[in-house]
Amino acid sequence: MKILAAGMNYARHNKEAGCALDYTEPIIFTKPDSALLRDGKPFFLPQAWGEISYEAEVVVHICRLGRHIAPRFARRYYDAATVGIDFTASALQRRLRQSGAPWELCKGFDGAAPIGRLVPLEQLGGDVQRLDFRLNVDGQEAQRGNTQDMLTRVDDLIAYASRFMTLKMGDLLFTGAPQAPGRAAIGQHLEGYLGEEKVLDFHIR
Repeated sequence: MKILAAGMNYARHNKEAGCALDYTEPIIFTKPDSALLRDGKPFFLPQAWGEISYEAEVVVHICRLGRHIAPRFARRYYDAATVGIDFTASALQRRLRQSGAPWELCKGFDGAAPIGRLVPLEQLGGDVQRLDFRLNVDGQEAQRGNTQDMLTRVDDLIAYASRFMTLKMGDLLFTGAPQAPGRAAIGQHLEGYLGEEKVLDFHIR
């Protein structure tokens, strides 16, 4: 399986983060399968890399093999959603960007992609573009969004990504963060919700 992720997919996030990038196509990056963290396992903070940030995102589960998928058929290719965390080694990312080097390493380290329990879309009302989601950190709301505010909808992300690589059953798509990142710290307790249903629960060690 592989992990795909959409960058800069919410206007509010881009404004808060001071990103003035004007793009006409989705921004897609990847994380290796070794970045995946499931079942409430703790995330071990790699302190040697400096600041680590977190962003809560809706994640969709790919359920069919597909390539060159038309947007009107994309709904057939995913069947469930959850909340995931996109961890970033922020200090490393800044250094890599300043030098003009690729920055996949700051997004793809071990454990950098925790996800919660997958919920069938039928249980979520069937429409992935009308999902409220939020992240609580130590019992306090830290981030909140609704998928209707995406700049590029899920179906269009899937269609676009499938132009370049074959999507396979079990692949995961992180759909973008609605707000600017928060800073991760040892001891934090992260809980992710789809609506009022808690689907993600883990600690930072």
